[in-house]
Amino acid sequence: MDFYYLPGSAPCRSVIMLGKALGLEFNKKIVNTLEGEQLKPEFVKLNPQHTIPTLVDNGFSIWESRAILVYLVEKYGKNDSLYPKDPQKRALINQRLYFDMGKLNKSFGDYFYPQFRFGKPGDPEDLKKIEEAFGFLDTFLEGQLYVAGNHLTLADISILATVSTFVVAGIDITKYQNVNRWYENAQKVTPGWDENWEGLLQLKKMLETMLPAKK
Repeated sequence: MDFYYLPGSAPCRSVIMLGKALGLEFNKKIVNTLEGEQLKPEFVKLNPQHTIPTLVDNGFSIWESRAILVYLVEKYGKNDSLYPKDPQKRALINQRLYFDMGKLNKSFGDYFYPQFRFGKPGDPEDLKKIEEAFGFLDTFLEGQLYVAGNHLTLADISILATVSTFVVAGIDITKYQNVNRWYENAQKVTPGWDENWEGLLQLKKMLETMLPAKK
């Protein structure tokens, strides 16, 4: 399988962690979106939206990280532990995945991307959206160690990639006790955490050069 990605990207890292959990080997191909490599005709042919991550499995091209996660576990999972077939358990995982995409990860982009692109300070209103998202996640995790059920699932893997990105970007999650407890445990039980951390270190170096200096 060809995997088009960038190590610093949270969605890309979620797929890498799942790959480790499933024992899959990817033929990794870096796409430097900062230099516009995603706009090359050969890549646009694979993915008209020219986004990463993009996976090509024996000629089948799929993008959007959460769609990739579901595809891989349904095709290559040895059991349904990471994505149970039970409709209610699966619905809860799906809800958390959509929460990650539409609320948690989105709040990162809303707050940090203008800083990357234009070098201006983050908008306090967008910071409030981050706090709101973490407040929701803290509620989801009340009394449990996993975000969707009583064991590791796709939801944990996707959200771990996102939350670890916030941490590296300087967001303090320790005030969210449930999230912080989950985060400490997730690092220990999630396959591929080491590679996720390697990507985070690359992201951290990039952030140090792209984020405006704090006065």
